[in-house]
Amino acid sequence: MNISLPDDLKEFIDQQVAENSFMTSSEYIRSLVRKEHAVAKLRAMILEGMSSGPTIPMDETYFESKRERLRQAVKKAG
Repeated sequence: MNISLPDDLKEFIDQQVAENSFMTSSEYIRSLVRKEHAVAKLRAMILEGMSSGPTIPMDETYFESKRERLRQAVKKAG
């Protein structure tokens, strides 16, 4: 893949390569694409979670009930 950039953007990329220890401009661009891909995946996960139905509060009461269930399971198994 070839990408044409104006001189000011090419200079910016060259500067980023030098300042951030990238070996090449391609490596820098790949890192940007990976970051953007991760952001897109996170957004999709957030949207999926938001549309997954009603939520319950995850407060101390919630976690204490989970701990109690675990204690009871351990007692039964022991």
